[in-house]
Amino acid sequence: MRSHPPQLTAHKGLRADILLALKRAQPLTAKQLAQQLGVSVNAIRHHLKELEAASLIAYGRVQRGVGAPTFAYRLSPDGEALFPRAYEETLTQLLQRVAEQGGRQAAVGLFEDHYRDLTQQLQTELAGAAASERLDLVARLMNQQGYMAEWQEAAGTFRLSEHNCAIRAVAERFPEVCAAEERFLRDVLGAAVERRAHIASGCNACEYVITFTAAPPQESS
Repeated sequence: MRSHPPQLTAHKGLRADILLALKRAQPLTAKQLAQQLGVSVNAIRHHLKELEAASLIAYGRVQRGVGAPTFAYRLSPDGEALFPRAYEETLTQLLQRVAEQGGRQAAVGLFEDHYRDLTQQLQTELAGAAASERLDLVARLMNQQGYMAEWQEAAGTFRLSEHNCAIRAVAERFPEVCAAEERFLRDVLGAAVERRAHIASGCNACEYVITFTAAPPQESS
């Protein structure tokens, strides 16, 4: 069963699935959505028309290989607004005020202190934990904050993806916050962390490649 953010409760069934699929990887064609969701293209097109009428998605022509361009869909600003933003407008205003009164570093320091305290708490909980347990806990924590995080492993390298930025406006105004998050992941996971994609730079997700150089204990079989 697919899990939908609370803001999608007004859009049930296939419409919610389409919105979530676009949030995870956009733009997508009707054919791609049908393949991902296991339904007919006609069913997808019916719901795409409804979502477009509600101003939640937009489309444009894209070139996919040889042949005529095809239509591909992405979330509109109203569609993006359905996903968690963690009071970003209020938070941005507060940080701006802190920056005006105490300098930019004073605002950034609030996030650095938050991540530092969180790291200390989690390091005790994660002592001796396997790599998958560490990533499970971090992803769960991020999801509680609205980041739509998930991780996967391939050939001993782990990839952590955040499909939603809960504080995007903050990250765009204070990019140092993203650097603080990267350091947090490195410290709490005890691993090398490299960001490969960035929502604030126009990517669909923030993606981190994580390599456990001193491997944590492996799970027992």
